[in-house]
Amino acid sequence: MNKKDKSDEINEMIPEEQLFEEMGEEQDLEADSNEQQEEIKSIEEQLKEDLEKEKDKFLRLFAEFENYKKRTTKERMDLFKTAGQEIMLALLPIMDDFDRALKEISKSTDKELFKGVDLISNKLKETLKSKGLQEIKAKEGDAFDAEVHDAITQIPAPNKKLKGKIIDVVEKGFKLGDKIIRHPKVVVGN
Repeated sequence: MNKKDKSDEINEMIPEEQLFEEMGEEQDLEADSNEQQEEIKSIEEQLKEDLEKEKDKFLRLFAEFENYKKRTTKERMDLFKTAGQEIMLALLPIMDDFDRALKEISKSTDKELFKGVDLISNKLKETLKSKGLQEIKAKEGDAFDAEVHDAITQIPAPNKKLKGKIIDVVEKGFKLGDKIIRHPKVVVGN
């Protein structure tokens, strides 16, 4: 038998309509399979997109939380540095009074009184210094700095060297940490 005879024999065994039906079912099955694969790919792509969105949301939330932690830590550190600012400001006039008292008592003949008041004054200054209070050094002849000093008046300079410089310090200035809590009040020569 040749090839033609074989195909005729097969065709005779399977009716033509049934052959087309089976071929159509195979194509339908292939189409269904392709649709299912496309649907699976579509679901997989959607899940990947959702996962990426959630990852992005998580990373943003994590970064925001880290920034929050850094900000609150910085605020807390700043608060600790300046927590005593109000009490320090309230004690500064007392320190000024001690300085004036020491100046007047030094004129007295009672040296024991001077030693006692000086001891109390030094103890107060050292205690405040240990809490972060620092005196801003300003003396006659220093250059005037508007950022640091507070000029209360200007007077003619006694000599040319003091022109634009500090002539007198009326009130001491203080810093708490890096922050100036009271600027030194000075007289400037013009």
